[in-house]
Amino acid sequence: MDFHDKEIPLGEIVPVVIIGNGPSGICLSYLLSGYTPYLSPEASHPNPLLHSKLAEQPHLSLLEQDLEYLCEGLEGRSSNPVAVLFDSLLLPDSDFGLDHTSPLEWRYEPERAIPHLVLGKGPHGGAWHAMEGSMLTLSLANWMELPGLKLKDWIRDKRRNLRNDRATPTEIASYYQHYVSQMSLEQSFACGTTVTSVTRQPGNQGGSPPCWRVTGLQRREGEELGDGSTVLEKMSTFSLLAHNVVLATGTHDIPARLGVDGESLPFVYHSFWELEAAISSGELDQASDPLLVVGAGLTAADAVLAAHHLNTPIYHVFRRSVTDPGLIFNQLPKLLYPEYHKVHQMMKQQQHRPSHQQDLAQSLNQHSTPSSPSSLSPPPSTASSSPSSYSGYLSFPLHRVVEFRPDRKCVLESDSGQRTVVQVSKALVLIGAHPNLSFLDKNGSSLGINPNEPITCRRNPIEVDPFTNKVVAAEGPGMYAMGPLVGENFVRFLKGGALAIASDLAKRQTQRQEMGQEDLTVDRWLDRQVSTQTQAEVCVLDS
Repeated sequence: MDFHDKEIPLGEIVPVVIIGNGPSGICLSYLLSGYTPYLSPEASHPNPLLHSKLAEQPHLSLLEQDLEYLCEGLEGRSSNPVAVLFDSLLLPDSDFGLDHTSPLEWRYEPERAIPHLVLGKGPHGGAWHAMEGSMLTLSLANWMELPGLKLKDWIRDKRRNLRNDRATPTEIASYYQHYVSQMSLEQSFACGTTVTSVTRQPGNQGGSPPCWRVTGLQRREGEELGDGSTVLEKMSTFSLLAHNVVLATGTHDIPARLGVDGESLPFVYHSFWELEAAISSGELDQASDPLLVVGAGLTAADAVLAAHHLNTPIYHVFRRSVTDPGLIFNQLPKLLYPEYHKVHQMMKQQQHRPSHQQDLAQSLNQHSTPSSPSSLSPPPSTASSSPSSYSGYLSFPLHRVVEFRPDRKCVLESDSGQRTVVQVSKALVLIGAHPNLSFLDKNGSSLGINPNEPITCRRNPIEVDPFTNKVVAAEGPGMYAMGPLVGENFVRFLKGGALAIASDLAKRQTQRQEMGQEDLTVDRWLDRQVSTQTQAEVCVLDS
C-alpha cells in the first residue's frame, strides 16, 4: 500500500499504527481486522480448569474475557502468561507431542474491526525474508503458523514431503506473505516504509487529544513514462497521528559486537549473510586458513555447518561450557534436530585443551600450507579419539576473543586467563542482535527493564504490563510492545502479545461506547475521512 493511495487527511488521527510487518504485526492485524476467537460449543480443552473458566461466559469472545483470570494456574515455556494461555488454546498440549484440536472457533465480525496501519521496511513477513533459505527452522511447522491458516496444509500443497515436521525460512516467509493476502489484510499494510521518529504530540485548544506522531520515509516504485523510459524509485516522507502505537520491530536489525580491538577489520564479519557472500565468491574453501566462529547460538551453529560442508577448517569460540543447561543445544531433542546435535557433538568431542598450546601451534603451521587442508584435524591430545570425530573442527569452550590483529591473528583467552593466538582467514561474530529503535528517544533504552542498558531480547526487553502489553515507561498512554522486543523470540508465543493488545483495545473501545464517546470502528473512521478530506491536505509529503 502506498500512502498516496490511502490518503489520510492532515490532522486525522489513525486509531492504531503497528511498526513492524513480521509475524507479530501480521497476527495483531488479523485480530484487529474483525477475526474474533470464541470457545466452540462442541469443543473441549484437555485442561479441565481452563475449559470450565472459558465455559462460564461462552457468549463472550476471548477478546472480551478477563485474561488474567484465564491465565491463573497455567504453566508453559514462556514467562508471558497471555502467551501461555493463547498457545494452550491454539495448540493444546503440543509440548507433549499431542495433536489436540483447538477449542477455539474463529468468527469474522467486521463490526469489531479497529482501523490500523502496519508499517514495514520490506515485504510482509519481516526478517524471515532475509534468513538463509535452505536450512530448517528451529520450531515445528505448526508452531510457526498464524491463526486461521494451517501451515502444514499450506506447505503440503507446495511440496510432497514435510521433512521432520519442520519448514525452511523461505517457506515460512512465503507463508506469511500468502497469509496477508488470504486474510485480505493488504489494505492495512504499507511496505517499504522506514519509521524515523515516534514522539508524543500534546493536545491543542481546538479539542484535539494528545496522541502519537509517527514520521518516516516510504520507498515508492518507479513509474514508466510515455516514451518507454522509467523513473527510478523515489523516497517520500510521511507523517501520521495515532491514538495507539505498537512496537513490533523484532530484534534482528543490528548485530551485537564484542567491543574488542580490531573488530572493525575487514576480515571480521557480523552476519551469516557475509559468510554466504564469502563462500559464493570463493573466498572460503578447504584450502583456506580456519574460519573463526564466535558464539554458541543457532546462527553460529548454522555457520559451522555451512563451513564444514565446504571442508573449511573451523575454530569455534564461545563463553559457556558445553554442558551448561542454558546452552540452546542442551534444550533440543536429538531426533528432531539432528544437524544441531551434530554441532553439539563436535563442540563436546573436539575441544582445545589449553595445556596443548604447542600442538595447536604445530597444527596451525601445518595448515597454513594450502596443500594440506586436513592438517587442522586435532591430534589425539586435543580431541576425543571417538570414531565420530569430525576433521577440521576445534572448539574453545569458556573462551572469549580479546583482540583481532591486522595480520589475521586472533587472541583468545580462557576463563582461567590463559591466552591462545590463532591464525584465521575470516572471523564471524554471531552473538545475537539488537533492535533498531533509533526512532525513539535514547534508542528506546528508557523503556527497558533496566533503563540504563540498550534494549535486547534476552537481557533487557521492553517492560510491559503482562496482561495488556502496554509499555510501562511510555511517555503517555497508548504505546504497546510485542514479540522479541518483550522477550518473545518464538512465533509460537508472540501471538499472545497480539491477543493481549487486541483485547485491551477492544475493551477500551467498549468503554468509549458505553460512555457515549466516539468509537474506533472502521465505518465511523472512514466516514470521518470523507468529511474531512475536502478540508485538509493529505499528510504525505513528497521529498
